[in-house]
Amino acid sequence: MTMTRRIGPFGDLVSLRAAMDRLFEESFVSPRTWQFGEGQLVPVDVFATDDEIVVQAILPGVKPEEVDITMEANTLTIAGDTTAPASQKGGPASVLLREIRRGRFIRTLNLPTGLEPDKAKATFEDGVLTLRIPKAEQMKPRQIKISPVDSQRKEPAAVAAE
Repeated sequence: MTMTRRIGPFGDLVSLRAAMDRLFEESFVSPRTWQFGEGQLVPVDVFATDDEIVVQAILPGVKPEEVDITMEANTLTIAGDTTAPASQKGGPASVLLREIRRGRFIRTLNLPTGLEPDKAKATFEDGVLTLRIPKAEQMKPRQIKISPVDSQRKEPAAVAAE
């Protein structure tokens, strides 16, 4: 007995959607996109406090001496180069699977103006680079007090300096 399968009118749309989902999954979510190399991104988090900008970069397997951090104007660059361990260099061994990041990596970020890069501090622990760049004094938020208004004159009353 021969079985025939009937495809409904929406069967092709479902397969197109599945193909698009697979494309986006492989392009943006898969860890393969995190591999180092020219054009590849180093994952970072950037956040601001009242006193500083904090940049955290994930660099697993990278040694601190392999990382170069530069800041010119408001552009921060994190770059470096990783190489295979000496035991993997040369020799007749053929690669069966390669997922570990090797080679040149670079990440450039535009940060807000008003920072003091000369006072920046960098730490590297457990594959996480943390860079703290203080804000310039004039860029820090300030509390502004509201002065009382003299009801008869409709002008701000003189307030003693604190």
